Amino acid sequence: MSIYTKRGDRGITDMAHAGNISKSDDRIRLMGEADELNSHIDLVKSMLHQSEILQLLERIQKNLDLIAAGVSNPYDRDCKVSEKETAVLEAETDKLEALCEKPVPEKLTGKSRLAAEIDIARTVARRTERCLAQVSVKFGADTESKRFLNRLSDYLYILARYIEYYSDLSVELSDDHGGALAKTSDNNADALPEPSDSNTDVLKKTADINEAVIQEVLKRMGIQSRITLDTAKKLIERLEQEAVRRGQRAVIAVCNPEGNPVAVHVMDGAFLVSFDVAMKKAYTAVAVKMSTMELSKIAQPGGTFYGVDKLDGGKIVIFGGGIPLKSGNTIIGGLGISGGTGEEDHSLAEYGQSVLNEIL
Repeated sequence: MSIYTKRGDRGITDMAHAGNISKSDDRIRLMGEADELNSHIDLVKSMLHQSEILQLLERIQKNLDLIAAGVSNPYDRDCKVSEKETAVLEAETDKLEALCEKPVPEKLTGKSRLAAEIDIARTVARRTERCLAQVSVKFGADTESKRFLNRLSDYLYILARYIEYYSDLSVELSDDHGGALAKTSDNNADALPEPSDSNTDVLKKTADINEAVIQEVLKRMGIQSRITLDTAKKLIERLEQEAVRRGQRAVIAVCNPEGNPVAVHVMDGAFLVSFDVAMKKAYTAVAVKMSTMELSKIAQPGGTFYGVDKLDGGKIVIFGGGIPLKSGNTIIGGLGISGGTGEEDHSLAEYGQSVLNEIL
């Protein structure tokens, strides 16, 4: 069977309940716009490696297919976008906006190819929305579909700026980062071949050399890009002295920017449960790039991050004692302290940040 039918050679096509429709018809144009948007999203997906964003984009594509099917067959009640789908986009948009730089920039800098591709998808989403509005005037359209497309362009807008923001900070984002993140080391994505069995070792050695050069440059500039075991041990020693002075018995955990443990210290008399809690506080702080005290305020019912503590297998906690450790504006690790009240643990963690520069 041939892929071409010659049916459309005369510039006409068919819909579910109508035949001989001109390809210039607004409904046909809308289905074409939705198809183009789906293709742009496929391109964005090919540049991503994080499962949660990929799953959301696939969910978006299914809804775009529903919108197109609903235009072709307006009598099919199953071809309707539900209010829940729009609510999901709103929640994800709010989550990313909370993690972006403030104020959110109107224009991209062009430093991240992935962010630019997402922004192109946004403009196509806007065009699709305008086309749906035109169809709605002439033929009527599902109200929720119009709301969904409007929120979709908002989501793609904030996603592009979020990706570029962390690309500018040279941060490689992962699934561990708050649940809604993307890999941003994409500037040369089209120039680098996939590693094969024969060149994997060469690429690994090159990466190791590049990392060593970067670390040496940062060191000479007085900047530490990630916490070391030696620094973590010195920090823990200072924190233990301060905890004793305050009469606290705590567990002190330090992790790297990826949330993996670097060092954990259990003071005499600390609660058994504090070990696990301190680890989670340190992890949470780097995952959401804010203190767990700040997170607790926006994780209450009705807040932007409500329910975040139910994600990521229970690794996220929303009570005080965890902070991201910073060298300048760079997050080099996370600190988690557990043993007292949330306020006491947070205060001790802030003391740790205050003495960090003396140690680096």
